[in-house]
Amino acid sequence: MKDFRLYAITGENFHPGRDLIEVMTEAIAGGVDWIQLRDKTSAREELLRKAKALRELTRKHGVTFIVNDHIDIALEVDADGVHLGQNDVPLVEARKRVGDKIIGISTHAIGEAILAEQQGADYIGVGPVFPTKTKADVVDPVTVSYVREVAETIRIPFVAIGGIKLHNVDEVIRAGATRICAVSEIVGSADVRGVCQAFIRKLEQGGAHLGTHR
Repeated sequence: MKDFRLYAITGENFHPGRDLIEVMTEAIAGGVDWIQLRDKTSAREELLRKAKALRELTRKHGVTFIVNDHIDIALEVDADGVHLGQNDVPLVEARKRVGDKIIGISTHAIGEAILAEQQGADYIGVGPVFPTKTKADVVDPVTVSYVREVAETIRIPFVAIGGIKLHNVDEVIRAGATRICAVSEIVGSADVRGVCQAFIRKLEQGGAHLGTHR
């Protein structure tokens, strides 16, 4: 699994009138190195079309491609992995289906993070750090205290997610995060590339005094 710093998740509702591939191409140009297709509403045929297009784009640029929830879609387009929530297919069953592909798990408490690590997750999502309206079924914010707890406890890679913006990301980095995920702040921006570059700069600046936190 290639390491990463900036993880973008699709959110077409944040860029009406702009093409998905156009927006994600700009994100890659700005420094995004992982992309996740998350689409809770499209029919399977449309979801597959988007997955194929994103797989082609990410392969062209050497970017890791993850599919949210849909293991069958991930396998069909040869995505690099899947991301699962706490109420999705159990990790052990997912591993049987995807083999050595990447499996990421969303976590909201340290017990979930520890279990995901023990069961063989390749990385975990840590959040939502701040309030977010990106998803309808979002849980209460875990705050930066959970980021700090994970940084001190968990040895597999983790990515902080949820309500992260340029104005509050420094707080997340100071808590120990070296990988950041954003949705609306990236894909909803009028300058997708510029926002991504700004996130990368903040990660680089924060890393100088954060030591070797995962």
